[in-house]
Formats: sequence, C-alpha cells, structure tokens
Amino acid sequence: MSSEPSFQVQVEHVRDYEFRVRFDWEGVAALTVDEPDPLGHRQGPNAARMLAASVANCLSASLLFCLRKSRIEPGGMKATVSGAMTRSEHGRLRVGSLDVRIDVDGLEGGGRLQRCTGLFEDFCVVTESVRQGIPVAVAVHADGAEIYRSEGETS
Repeated sequence: MSSEPSFQVQVEHVRDYEFRVRFDWEGVAALTVDEPDPLGHRQGPNAARMLAASVANCLSASLLFCLRKSRIEPGGMKATVSGAMTRSEHGRLRVGSLDVRIDVDGLEGGGRLQRCTGLFEDFCVVTESVRQGIPVAVAVHADGAEIYRSEGETS
C-alpha cells in the first residue's frame, strides 16, 4: 500500500453530455462540466478546458509559493492558457499543446526572483504529469516584460 497522498473525485451523469463533479473535500461545491455544441450545451467547461485550468492553477500556485517563501509578495497574478487541438494518427481529436502565460504585477527581488523562475515548474505536480504526453510551454511576465520562458516539450 502506497504512503503517497491520494484523492477521489466523483463524476456523475446529469443529462446529455453534462456531468456533475464532486470533490472529496467537505464544503467544496460541485462543478458542472459539459461539452460544446453539437453534443452538449456548454453548461460548464469541458475536459480539455479543465485540463488547461489545472495546469495554469498548479503553475500559478507553485510560483506564488516560491515567491512567498522568498519573501516576495506579488501585487497580482493572472495566468492565461492557450490550447491547441490536433488529430491523432487515427483521426481522433487530442489536446496537442498548451501554452501558459503567467502575468505577475509588482515584482521585485532580483536573484530571489530568478531562483523561483528556475524552480517553480519542477514542483508543479499537474504540469509535470501532463508533460509526459502533451507539450506545455510556460512564460512568466513581470509588469509586462518577459522574465522567463520554457519551451513546450514532452518529458
């Protein structure tokens, strides 16, 4: 039996292609997910958008954690993910790549900031797992200027 943390998420069919996602944390609201037309009715994000949101959230939280550990408090943070869909050799639709841009306001910190941009991706559980099959490129912009970029390569 593994001593690593585990979690459980329940996905229950509601109607058509709409599902309700329940998380294993008490007090966390259920989430509706759905497919776009013509299959679904866009009552919530679809799986590809949830994947993109998970990658952006994990990267943002990891960067914020490192910044705060380095006593750097950003003025604000926003991540934008652009996803590209592609077709497999059998013509099946797949998430082909994700391009993440994290915009951080009010950063100062010199070497401490450089240390964080060199570390935060490696500590992001979701992104490093997704990279096993999907290229994920990451750029960090501080007050409008790019300060970090990693190319979207699979591991």
